[in-house]
Amino acid sequence: MLPELDRLIRLQQLDTATAEAQEAIEGIPTERAALDARLETRAADLDGARRRVSDHRTARQEAENALAQVQARLGRYKDQLMAVKTNKEYHAMQAEIAAAEGDVARLEDQVLEQMLQADELTAAVAAAEQAQSDERTAVEAERAALEERERALTAQTERHAEERAALVGDLPAPVAALFDTLTRGRKGLAVAEANEGRCMSCRVRLRPQLYNDVRLNRTLIQCESCQRILYYRGRPDVTAQQPS
Repeated sequence: MLPELDRLIRLQQLDTATAEAQEAIEGIPTERAALDARLETRAADLDGARRRVSDHRTARQEAENALAQVQARLGRYKDQLMAVKTNKEYHAMQAEIAAAEGDVARLEDQVLEQMLQADELTAAVAAAEQAQSDERTAVEAERAALEERERALTAQTERHAEERAALVGDLPAPVAALFDTLTRGRKGLAVAEANEGRCMSCRVRLRPQLYNDVRLNRTLIQCESCQRILYYRGRPDVTAQQPS
């Protein structure tokens, strides 16, 4: 293979790998934000569970206070019942007692139900705390892996930059200039493989003689459609040999 073509192929590989690495590096802040969002979600879940416990505790205290007040009123009614003097007063007091007893039963049921709910809400807080702890552990591990990946990608781009500089230094100035021009004008892809009679970048079919010349890898040949520098992967066969 022509040495300049071999260097151009490697140069293209480096540029492509560097572009991919740089894209990955630029996406890391988004990944970090996603990790932070996961922690925020768990924190919000825990805050919500704790708030429901607090609200429930307040409601239960109100119900218990109301029950105590009704029980005290019921006690007074029963004391007053012994002091009534007429049947009318007696029946009226019995009605008050019955109503108070109904309120007591209702409030006792409410307090009992709230006691059962308290166990469920407390369990929900414990589950939210465990979920937050598990998520924090997972996020810390993923964050460490993310930091390591960023360091590896950064080191990779630095190594590629050094190798690229060496390759460019070994290229004739016009060839290096052509590569840079094509890179800027062809979305970073200046060198393309030719296969099955086509440029594998723009997919345009090559003239048979041009394709035959490309398969020799003995000179710099550009695609007549997209102008990218072409190469053939593998050894040229007999049909690709130049005539003597």
